[in-house]
Amino acid sequence: MPLQTITLAEDLTITRMGYGAMQLAGPNVFGEPRDRAEALAVLREAVESGVTHIDTADFYGPVITNRLIEEALHPYDGITIATKVGARRGEDGAWISSLDPKDLQAQVHDNLDHLGVDALDLVYLRLGSHDGTTEDSLEAEFTALAELRQKGLIKHLGLSGVSSVQLTEAQGIAPVVAIQNLYNLVNRQDDELVARAARENIAFASFFPLGGFSPLQSDVLHSVAARLGASPQQVALAWLLQRSSTSVVIPGTSSRGHLRENIAAADLVLPADAVAELDAIGTQA
Repeated sequence: MPLQTITLAEDLTITRMGYGAMQLAGPNVFGEPRDRAEALAVLREAVESGVTHIDTADFYGPVITNRLIEEALHPYDGITIATKVGARRGEDGAWISSLDPKDLQAQVHDNLDHLGVDALDLVYLRLGSHDGTTEDSLEAEFTALAELRQKGLIKHLGLSGVSSVQLTEAQGIAPVVAIQNLYNLVNRQDDELVARAARENIAFASFFPLGGFSPLQSDVLHSVAARLGASPQQVALAWLLQRSSTSVVIPGTSSRGHLRENIAAADLVLPADAVAELDAIGTQA
């Protein structure tokens, strides 16, 4: 069955089941992959399986995942490459927030170079907040990216780690087609933002689909998964895809076997009783 797609703009249609490239780099998203040939094979099989939405960042590796994507998939026919700016990596692998407007523009040029393109399909401004609770102004940072969009170096803009207040501020500067925040069965603080994104036809890309689970919550998820004959990861991804009309997922893996399991989650339809049980998981002690 073809993967379901979502159209976010006249020239932007992506599969709701995407692929996140973070895990292609070495441990802690730093350094070369353990198996370079397998990393390239994973990327190629994702696209062969119908995925048209690849999520990456130049600070994965750093640079390594973008180089792998270029080697495996360039010239990206029919594929949307979404990337992020707003961070750099230290020599020890530390994650360093880097939101100076001039450096944000430099990071865009780095992504252009390392992906081998003249324009980036989708660029997220990564604000550094996983829970999206900050309401600090992003005017200077987002304006810097909007200027590159006006110049044709970026086609579409998104926000990562964003609050509803910041989304509204950004929309006053340039169109926003996607949000990427921490959201899953347990981390439900963005319920209202998920609903808003659906109303405004903005993609909501959830990361860490199994992040933050307590043992009891994990037991509930495993129980539902066993009843449905699926893996906990598949159930968590399916729940996200059914959560709203514009929900998208970007699970990452460095294994082709795991990739196939993730993609199969797109065909998993959760019955009403399972959805009700999963919806309540965030209230479990």
